[in-house]
Amino acid sequence: MSDQIISQEGYDKLKKELEECSTSKRYEIARRIESAKELGDLSENAEYSDAKEAQAFNEGRIAELSALLKNLTIVQSHGDKNTISLGSKIKVISDNKERNFIIVSFNESNPSEGKISNESPLGTAFLGRGKGDKILVNTPRGEVEYKIISIE
Repeated sequence: MSDQIISQEGYDKLKKELEECSTSKRYEIARRIESAKELGDLSENAEYSDAKEAQAFNEGRIAELSALLKNLTIVQSHGDKNTISLGSKIKVISDNKERNFIIVSFNESNPSEGKISNESPLGTAFLGRGKGDKILVNTPRGEVEYKIISIE
C-alpha cells in the first residue's frame, strides 16, 4: 500500500474510529457474545451468530484502520490562495452554474456537502491549478469544463 495524504482532521477522525472499535465496540460485542452464550445451544443461536459476525467485522476494521494509519502522510494546507491543494476551498463555474468545493482527504469526502477527495477524478484535476484555469474532467456524463473563479 502506498502512502496516502490526509489532513490532520481526517487523521484524527480515523484515530478516533480505531479507538472506538478497539475499546467500546469490542466491549459491547463481548457482552453480546456472553449474553448469547447464556441462551444455550450455540449451533442454533442467532444472537450468538450475529454477535460473532459483528466481532469478526470489528476486528477486520481494526486491522484495516491500523494498517491504513501506518501508511498515511499528514499534510497541512499551506494557505496558498494561488494554487489548489488539500484543504483549499474553491469556487468554480461549469455549465453557467457556480459551485463551491473543498478539497479533502479520501475519508472526509462528502460530495453532497461539496467535499471532494483529493484522489477523485475531479479533485485530482483541480490539484495544483490556479485561479482562472480551465480544466476538462471526464465524468459519467462525459467531459465537463470547469473554470476556477477563486481559491481560499
